[in-house]
Amino acid sequence: MAHITIQKRPHNEAVVTQRKFFKKTARGKVIKIIRERYLRDDIYCGIIGCRLCTDGTTAVLPASGDTTHRDFPSGHYILPDTNIFLTQMDLFESTQFTFPIILLQTVMEEVRHRSLPLYNRLKALVKSDDKQVWVFYNEFRQYEVYSLAVCSLDEQLHSETAIIREENESPNDRIREGAKWYNSHVQLARPPIRGQKPPKAPQVVLLTEDAGNREKALSANIPCMSIRKYVEGTKNPAQLLDLLAAAGSEEIEPTKATGARTVLYAEHLPNTALLAGVNAGQLHQGHFNANPYNYLEGTVPVPAFTKPVLLVGRENMNRAVHGDIVAVEVFPESEWKSPGDEVVDAESTLKNDDVESGDEIDENDTLVQARESRVTRESAQTPVEKQPTGRVVGIIKRSWRAYVCHIDASSLTSASTSSLSLQTIFASPVSRLLPRIRIRTRQAPSLVGQKILVAPDRWDRTSRYPDGHFVRALGKVESKEAEQESLLLEFDVPYRPFGKAILDCLPVEGDAWIVPPRSDGGLVWRDREDLRDLIVCSIDPPGCQDIDDALHARQLPNGNIEAGVHIADVSHFVHPDTPMDTEAASRGTTVYLADKRVDMLPSLLGTNLCSLRAGVERLAFSVIWELTEDANIVNVRFTKSVISSKAAFEYSEAQARLDDSTLNDPLTVSIRLLNSLAKKLKAKRMAAGALDLASPEVRINLASPESSDPLVTPSMPPDASDPKGKKKGETIGVMQKALLATNSLVEEFMLLANISVAVRINEAFPQTAVLRRHMAPPKTNFEKLQDMLMKRKGFTLDVSDSGALAASLDKCVDPETPAFNTLVRIMATRCMTSAEYFCAGSVSRDTFRHYGLASPIYTHFTSPIRRYADVLAHRQLAASIAHTPLHPSLHSKAHVERIMDVLNRRHRMAQMAGRASVEFYVGLALRERGEMVAKTGKVGGVVEEAFVIRTFRNGLGVFVFELGLEGLVMFKQDVRFDAENYTVTLPSQTGGGEVTIALFDKVKVRIDVEKDKNTQRGRVKMTLVSPVDSSGL
Repeated sequence: MAHITIQKRPHNEAVVTQRKFFKKTARGKVIKIIRERYLRDDIYCGIIGCRLCTDGTTAVLPASGDTTHRDFPSGHYILPDTNIFLTQMDLFESTQFTFPIILLQTVMEEVRHRSLPLYNRLKALVKSDDKQVWVFYNEFRQYEVYSLAVCSLDEQLHSETAIIREENESPNDRIREGAKWYNSHVQLARPPIRGQKPPKAPQVVLLTEDAGNREKALSANIPCMSIRKYVEGTKNPAQLLDLLAAAGSEEIEPTKATGARTVLYAEHLPNTALLAGVNAGQLHQGHFNANPYNYLEGTVPVPAFTKPVLLVGRENMNRAVHGDIVAVEVFPESEWKSPGDEVVDAESTLKNDDVESGDEIDENDTLVQARESRVTRESAQTPVEKQPTGRVVGIIKRSWRAYVCHIDASSLTSASTSSLSLQTIFASPVSRLLPRIRIRTRQAPSLVGQKILVAPDRWDRTSRYPDGHFVRALGKVESKEAEQESLLLEFDVPYRPFGKAILDCLPVEGDAWIVPPRSDGGLVWRDREDLRDLIVCSIDPPGCQDIDDALHARQLPNGNIEAGVHIADVSHFVHPDTPMDTEAASRGTTVYLADKRVDMLPSLLGTNLCSLRAGVERLAFSVIWELTEDANIVNVRFTKSVISSKAAFEYSEAQARLDDSTLNDPLTVSIRLLNSLAKKLKAKRMAAGALDLASPEVRINLASPESSDPLVTPSMPPDASDPKGKKKGETIGVMQKALLATNSLVEEFMLLANISVAVRINEAFPQTAVLRRHMAPPKTNFEKLQDMLMKRKGFTLDVSDSGALAASLDKCVDPETPAFNTLVRIMATRCMTSAEYFCAGSVSRDTFRHYGLASPIYTHFTSPIRRYADVLAHRQLAASIAHTPLHPSLHSKAHVERIMDVLNRRHRMAQMAGRASVEFYVGLALRERGEMVAKTGKVGGVVEEAFVIRTFRNGLGVFVFELGLEGLVMFKQDVRFDAENYTVTLPSQTGGGEVTIALFDKVKVRIDVEKDKNTQRGRVKMTLVSPVDSSGL
């Protein structure tokens, strides 16, 4: 028997190879965790051709480093500390910043703990093909003996770059140790040659903004400097200096705007005090929402109150920016107010601010303060509408990112394009919910008339505006490329091309991939049904290329009907834990814009191998029901399958088959069976309390769904409209989306499939099932709409449950105005909460219900080409039928919760991006029509019918059905406003009388697209034409 000797490790070795920390459990128990660190001596330094390291095939750092820097002619590498990456990521991501970077493991871990979004950006930076970044695992590098002196074994075993963790030790100590090791390692890799001068080795420069860290580094002979000094020594520093974040730049000479000034805001409480206050119930946490009509107001929805907490005035909003998670203190009930009823526009009120001295008290401040006090005074006059009122006492989490902006030309001190002087200027975000951002740049004159990307860095107590830095220019305003990119950036839509690692996950056959013959007996056919003989077809919008669903129906011998929904089997191609899966999870959804589509998956899958095109065999995941004639479900089964679609219809084509009584072919019979069942399924849903809501949807018609090239139709007769919604000579068509019976047919069966799958995966995986819910909105959300309908139309809106709401919405009908009911449904939709994805084990079972669909459980299964949630549902369903084992990550509730958070955000942003894209093209169409009108010698602008949907003390909110456009009609003169009855009384231009306009009235408005002369930003301007011309008011 072999003799085994167990040796105890000495203490001086254990303190290096062990990591010890304490963790608090969910029950409050503190436990000590010790993790072993295995030290190695073969961790490569990353320098190409290093003679001291082995296996350098993956090295990326040039042997001589970078030799272009003024202070390091012999070459250098940079080693930034944690805070440099946390504050200056835009600099490192710039294509102009190409210096070789050494990224220590210590820094990576610190960034991950401090900011997960920045950590993800840092990982992307490491993987970028045009960057030279080497990750060095400094805490695992074992000591090497470089000198010829005799060393003991114990001395050889301690870590070379991971110092012993002692009390009061900081990560900076480990970072300095890494920089020190690198410099000695580079020197030793270039030993002196007898008889020759010692070779000059490149230096490893530690970049840090910590003055104490710099002092310690310099005392240890480690090259070190601040990021600003480093950038100033580069070859072309002007553009790189603009990228530096304002935060922490204490070396910048202060401007008048940053000198001694009046304190405007209260100091934010530290995070520890905020969290303690929230836990104690003294403070309330929620997302800050800016008021789109009044920049002096905001709200914060919090669980403790049915109405959101109202914030009135800049001081009470206390530097919160739309989307921030804030902590608010609620005032005593005696100090509660109601929202203001006046439109207060920041652009017009603050247009005279001086960017250098705009924070000092002047006449403009007096005007703002007067408006604030008037809002406060008028709020107190309507005690019925009072709501909780408070102030922001701290920011728990900023939602800041890079924003699309325009330069305010009036803030430039020098407009000369040859001037390279540093200027402080205003950048006005495209979103009117955001404040102007003050930036310092040497490129100001050349940026006027362009869309640019600006990132906010800080907002001081003494400043009316946040300070930020310029990131990059996107292109000229209204150019196709700049507008497309700015829209994607504004809504944080990932649009980078798919990288090589992702494309390598695709089938090697590419376009030539086909379903293999069943006779070959390959893995594709394992547990997969052959449904190629079924009469299957798809019904989709015009121009659809990513066809992810198809349907069939046939009569069974027992008199029942078999109906099936067949969904593209995306999970067959997208496997867990692959680069393509990771990218799809990050993107979350395909984004549909008016002129392009930003895919979640590479087009080879989305528009080819997974698209259920006609006449092509494709892999599918099928849900097949047996239903009675009354659409009652007898049974349902789920199976992986192979189908061959017999036709790919557009909605109008399928509708034509339904309507043509002479057609009785199997395909048409199948569609009629489906339609008959769909009507009964919808009737059951409506009887259960499902809502038939509406949203303002219009279609933009261009030359191609994949391009924004105009389609001109000059041959049409005057005032004629073609089927694409364009009039003579117009290049952009705008029209309302038409809903046909076939739209409802597809919708009903997709809903049925989603519900059936939700039931199955929740039974199989009750802790981690990927589901979707729509919470019942608080009844207080409808109070305003209820009051409007009762006072203006005499209608009662019952919101006791979804069924009562649906019934009362059906009764809101004006015989003289057919569109009125649709308008009410649009306004009711805005009172709803948003649907969201969730993990089944994370919420109580009684909150699963989908309020709008009146379904006790729901998920998304039917669109895996364009939604990642559906891919996860496919994987769970496949596991539930024992086809494919479930990946371990989908057994982790914490993992699923994280993915759901990402998907909810991506879904929300994709919806907003799509709407913004439509609004942009509606604006272009309006400008085009206005120019055509102006050529005829008439007054410019487009005249359209609109409904009044809001009344203000100084204006009206109107909705133009034809264009799906909402806008404001503003009055400069005082008008008589009745807030209680939602009316505005205006002087009439004829007869000297008065005209009263009330909520829900139909009016005519002239619509113009104006461009701000300073920012070049376009905005829609509306004026009343009828019943009164408001151009003179």
